[in-house]
Amino acid sequence: MKSRGGSRFPRRIFSYARSFAALIFLCGAAMIFAAPSAWAFGCQAHEIVALIAEKHLSPHARAMVQELLKENPIDPALVRYCRLSGLDAMAHSATWADDYRSAHRETSAWHQIDIPISIDTGDLAEFCPRTLGCLPQALKDQIALLRSPDTDPIARTNALRFVIHFVGDLHQPLHVANNNDLGGNCVPVTFFGEPPKLTNPQYEFYAPNLHGLWDFGIYQREFKDKSMHGSAAEYRTGFKEQSVQQSAGLFDRQFASQEAKWMRGPLDIDAWTWESFRLAKTIVYGNLPVKVPVEQPVENHSCSEDNHISARMFKLDEDIEQPYQRVALPVFEQQLAKAGARLALVLNQIWP
Repeated sequence: MKSRGGSRFPRRIFSYARSFAALIFLCGAAMIFAAPSAWAFGCQAHEIVALIAEKHLSPHARAMVQELLKENPIDPALVRYCRLSGLDAMAHSATWADDYRSAHRETSAWHQIDIPISIDTGDLAEFCPRTLGCLPQALKDQIALLRSPDTDPIARTNALRFVIHFVGDLHQPLHVANNNDLGGNCVPVTFFGEPPKLTNPQYEFYAPNLHGLWDFGIYQREFKDKSMHGSAAEYRTGFKEQSVQQSAGLFDRQFASQEAKWMRGPLDIDAWTWESFRLAKTIVYGNLPVKVPVEQPVENHSCSEDNHISARMFKLDEDIEQPYQRVALPVFEQQLAKAGARLALVLNQIWP
């Protein structure tokens, strides 16, 4: 299936848009330690983005966010994957879009755009199928729904939840870049001594993998190193409530001067997309211990395709240790702070 306009860059479509079995596979794609805390950009990452944004909302925007979320609560029948208690409505809503797509698979393609790392620039429309959509277009569409006073209240609240989530996804570099590897899901890595294991033979999926590291594994590792006094059970289940809030406060202080600039910048979703893409090329892939061959773009639905790409990547024996962590961690932290600031920018422009 080729992208809109007959582009020479065929687009990889996530399999969960086609079948429930593949959905289950890709729901596990971000799980690098078999921890229940890892999903999409990571439960905690999305929650941190929302908490940072809240600190910078205008009084009008804060009131509107609180009103919409209070009057139109999340359907209690929806199975929630991220179960950290004690968060406020905005942070709790930050992971809703991942749960919603489990029941509404037509929204699956909205969480990423697959720009081949073999290119440097281009027209985003080439990588955004008209029928399925993609991350930057979905974010624009949901912002338009949120802006419109004519939007049904429930649809408007859902648009708010999508916007909160999609701004986070857009700042995860591997949600916008692809090397026929499902955004790094098909790149097995040894992570600080933990070797990759074949967790799904049918789809040839390994964990840990590169995507999982950039969902939250990089920062989770840092948290583990700084919290050795905590129990193993606490680490495996992810951050406690206060840790998520403390991290949001830490990043907000650490990047305060940059956040002021990001919140004054234009609302340019295409530019934000290309910015994340360049980080994927230069940092995520560019700093790997073993250079990953740049693939000729082909349509790909699982790690078993493209001549068994995960098996080929497995042979590279990527061993992620402190040198990569040292480069990646500050980029990851900055992306969370930037996403929070830009989410505040979006909402403040809607409700000045």
